[in-house]
Amino acid sequence: MKAYHLGLIGAAIALLVIFEMLRRRRLREKYAITWVVLAVFIVLIAAFPGILTWAADLTGVEVPANLLFFGASLLLLAMNVQLSSEVSRLEDKVRTLAEELGLQRLRIQQIEQRADQPEPAGSAEPADTS
Repeated sequence: MKAYHLGLIGAAIALLVIFEMLRRRRLREKYAITWVVLAVFIVLIAAFPGILTWAADLTGVEVPANLLFFGASLLLLAMNVQLSSEVSRLEDKVRTLAEELGLQRLRIQQIEQRADQPEPAGSAEPADTS
């Protein structure tokens, strides 16, 4: 089996997994788009291996596979930075929500304590006896 056959099979499996994860809501659409584009790119490279050779010649890379590995490394780096940014943003949201939850619990506890305390003897209004 040739390498481009493996590329086609791998891309097809990747697309199936991506669409199944989307269907089960295990992957958000904004991330799925990146993976679908990558799988389509792999299909193009596997179906037309001359594209990679042409791109390697254009960029001055001697071995086309090296260009592929370099491009994959850049893509993984970019995705890592983007996901790190997303994690940082979500950590800030979680911290803010935890602080707000703590304040809400404190307010509820204070209200419950005030409701449980008996009123002082002189503070109640006299009942109307007329």
